[in-house]
Amino acid sequence: MATIAPYIPESITVHLGSPDSNAENVTVSFSDYVKNVLSSEVYPTWEPAALRANALAIISFALNRIYTEYYRSRGYSFDITSSTAIDQKFINGRNIYENISELVDELFTDYLRKQGFVEPLAAKFCNGVTVTCSGLSQWGSQYLAQDGANSIDILRTYYGEDVEFVTNAPVQNLQESYPGSPVRRGDIGVNVSFLQVALNRISQNYPAIPKVPVDAIFGEATENAVRAFQSIFSLTVDSIVGRATWYTIVMLYTAVLKLGELQSLGQTFYGYSWEYPEQILPGEQGAKVTHLQYMLSVVSQFNSAVQEPPVSGVFGDTTTQAVTTFQRAYGLPETGTVDRATWDSIYSQFAGIETTVFEDEALFPFTRPPMAVTEADLQEQLIAAAAAFPELDAPKKTGKLDAQTKKSLAVFQRLTGSAPTGTLDAQSASDLAGMQFLLQHAQSTRFVQFPGITLKSGMQDREVHSV
Repeated sequence: MATIAPYIPESITVHLGSPDSNAENVTVSFSDYVKNVLSSEVYPTWEPAALRANALAIISFALNRIYTEYYRSRGYSFDITSSTAIDQKFINGRNIYENISELVDELFTDYLRKQGFVEPLAAKFCNGVTVTCSGLSQWGSQYLAQDGANSIDILRTYYGEDVEFVTNAPVQNLQESYPGSPVRRGDIGVNVSFLQVALNRISQNYPAIPKVPVDAIFGEATENAVRAFQSIFSLTVDSIVGRATWYTIVMLYTAVLKLGELQSLGQTFYGYSWEYPEQILPGEQGAKVTHLQYMLSVVSQFNSAVQEPPVSGVFGDTTTQAVTTFQRAYGLPETGTVDRATWDSIYSQFAGIETTVFEDEALFPFTRPPMAVTEADLQEQLIAAAAAFPELDAPKKTGKLDAQTKKSLAVFQRLTGSAPTGTLDAQSASDLAGMQFLLQHAQSTRFVQFPGITLKSGMQDREVHSV
């Protein structure tokens, strides 16, 4: 669900029965699945326009099940069922008609959606004779085609004039939306912004969940909202979004917006925008300045010459000082404002050092680890730094300043721009402590580009996205 742009999966897993039946799961290519369903649902002798309209409905419905993770968010190990009561008819091993195979090869990367919505349309259909529904009538589509209607006319007759056609969608391996590791306080990026948007929408139905700012930063407000959500839905209340919490949020978000239904309220959230279309003016507040401060804060933990700003979202005097010290440290004009050259340089330094795994005890805002005092401290920090620098051979933890420790320290000093003396001085101690800070924090999403205008003292962000 956090993967906002829908795609065509290379394969799809079908449960050969109703969801809770003891039936087999089969995995087939997505195009073969569509060919099977179209061959099972309609007659190959129908008008080409009717076949095309039905194919697009079948594709869109299946993609909606995948995009919303309709079954997987409920704990099932498949993407769709063969039950015609709730999904589409799939007959494992059946023959495929040649004209249908050729049509699907042409169409399987196209699908339907409502104008302004993200999710593929849950394009439900029925035969229109023995069963009627609010979606497409299969026999009705044939009658319209016989009267000269094209596939677009047919689909808009049943699904509305606001249906639009997405063509040549990308094909890729099926991916689950869960990011692979828990999302927690201190994380930033599109996964966090999705959680914030989803929690805000769910809170309209469950007011005990507090609203949160959509700033893509997992701070205290988001933590409190996650905790309230977990309490309401009988999950482990730890304020950490692991797999169980993630998929419960996905399931509820899909439900409250009716994303898996034909009359969907629609997902209009395309993801958090890192780019500004216009100038940021004094008095505004939001995310962009916060992200600048976040990057500077990270860099300051690694380079003691850069002053650490508060992560407040307000471009005040302390942020100006932080920008100026960064510019001085990296050879830029000391203006105290953030133009393109300064933004790109800050990101370049940040991107070079943002890595690793977020520890359970890590705090946000950031706590700088202490500098090495003893030989054992030094060796421990060099061993940790070796995980980030492949050129650095980790010393053994002997508690003595031996030749290997001096050699490792000299390599670290060279890699961080200091004279490779092999002797621990104040700068090297600070740089090593900064590295320990980085090794406590999660990998963050790239801030994709300069915001488009110069950031100056007094500016605040105002970028807020909602459903």
